[in-house]
Amino acid sequence: MTRSINPRKLRSYKEFLYVLPFLIIVALFSYFPLYGWIYAFHDYRPPFPISNETFVGLKWFSTLVNNPVRLKGVVRVLRNTFLMSGISLAFSWFPMVFAVFLNEIRNKPFKKFVQTVTTLPNFISWVLVYAVAFALFSTNGAVNSVLTGTGLIAKPISFLTETDGIYFKMWLWLTWKNAGWAAIMYLAAISGIDEQMIEAAKVDGATRMQIIWHITIPSLLPTYFVIVMLNLANFLSNGMEQYFVFQNAFTQDYVEVLDLYVYNIANSGPGMYPFATVISILKSVVSVVLLFVTNTASKLIRGEGFI
Repeated sequence: MTRSINPRKLRSYKEFLYVLPFLIIVALFSYFPLYGWIYAFHDYRPPFPISNETFVGLKWFSTLVNNPVRLKGVVRVLRNTFLMSGISLAFSWFPMVFAVFLNEIRNKPFKKFVQTVTTLPNFISWVLVYAVAFALFSTNGAVNSVLTGTGLIAKPISFLTETDGIYFKMWLWLTWKNAGWAAIMYLAAISGIDEQMIEAAKVDGATRMQIIWHITIPSLLPTYFVIVMLNLANFLSNGMEQYFVFQNAFTQDYVEVLDLYVYNIANSGPGMYPFATVISILKSVVSVVLLFVTNTASKLIRGEGFI
């Protein structure tokens, strides 16, 4: 006799096969690279194989704590990272508000034009963004040419080397690049709002601003809180490309975030690769802690977590 296959089990196997390629990709690109943590326990010097290096245990971990200069450097970059991410988190409502007002544009060609113009910068590399910034704000750039030509300033201002308001300026560049792309998710959420509620509000005499305030924004808040929670979990992962291209001798102490610090340390000398790995491990541990904290906060606020 042949045993019949349970349809429910067969469906489970099929569903598992659907997600198997993605599990393999995650394993290869997210978990397999963790093997590199082994460098933190050796006096590794590239390009020699790690098998030739000496196992030193927790030497580089103790160096992080016992060396005042390195500890001060880590504290500095953590400060920069928390400030940069904190400003982004404080203004995380901006893409939602931008999406709300973009949705209110009634002229469809103009609406598509604005959405296209604000979304395209997301696909531009940070190297090109800095090229635009240099063309506009360098001492010989367009802004200084206009200001000196009109007599508003006596000599050019070096905008790209000034440290006043450096964190806010970095946020402005990030917002210019990502605001349009970040608004897409909110536009999708707006399209899911029940039209009957909006029509009922119009019948009751509600204005457009009242509809936005009492219907649109409350409907977007669940999406907003989910994105905020995810951003909190990735608080230390604010990237390095932006800060790498904008750093210079004057601004490095302010724009050097944790990811960029790891890169700079790893390339500062042949013997610093293990210490850079230690900093990377520290970041991963703190990120995991933040993930569990935000997951707990999500359970308390929304009644459900992410994991």
